[in-house]
Amino acid sequence: MATPQAAGAISAERREAVARLVINRPPLNILDIETLRELRAGIQSAANEKGVRLIELAGAGDKAFSAGVEIRDHFPDRAELMLSEFHALIHAALDAPAPVIAQVRGHCLGGGMELALACDFIIASEDARFGQPEIAVGAFPPVAAVLLPRLIGESRAREMILTGDPITAAQACAWGLVHRVVPAEDLKRETQALENRLLARSPAVLALARKAERIGFRGDFEAALRESERIYLEELVKTRDAQEGLRAFLEKRPPKWTGD
Repeated sequence: MATPQAAGAISAERREAVARLVINRPPLNILDIETLRELRAGIQSAANEKGVRLIELAGAGDKAFSAGVEIRDHFPDRAELMLSEFHALIHAALDAPAPVIAQVRGHCLGGGMELALACDFIIASEDARFGQPEIAVGAFPPVAAVLLPRLIGESRAREMILTGDPITAAQACAWGLVHRVVPAEDLKRETQALENRLLARSPAVLALARKAERIGFRGDFEAALRESERIYLEELVKTRDAQEGLRAFLEKRPPKWTGD
């Protein structure tokens, strides 16, 4: 039985042993700082809730899972707080004792894609698009810079991060980024089918298997993410081009790079 709850930008629903959290900021489900906080709290609350064995993340509407973090939160006066909240969210997804499933339709870009990368499974509709477009606005994705090479290899990760070009759901699946691609009308059913397979396993053993699998996955993740974050905060945001890229995006014009 589903028991929906709404709280700000995040809607929560409990369906038996599955906690479903929906980013409720359509059409693009942009992640501002408050939304990051709410989503992290939602994941942590679900992880600690008795009887929850799986956590499902989705975006409201059919346009986007999430098109990324609010551009205004990338400026120097907010970047440190934004990264702190965003990385706390990523750790909440990675550290949850229950497997986390991202159900993706439409745009899955920037911070939205980085959030999906932190999940155990990504189930995507055929119309989904994945990308790290930060380079186009004078930035780079600190989490993806660490996780993507581990998931799809250095060459493909480099292509996505340095060009910013998006890829289709089919291409993401072929690269091993996405686990299933289905027609949009089958997305909910395919997600629930995966959930049912996982729920058929011993909850104690499933949690321990996930914990063991994460040992190799995490490796030196913490140190790498700290260094990636340092480069972003201490080097990137001090460049003129970083601020020019953000201003150009907000002003809806091409950026004028200076190389500084």
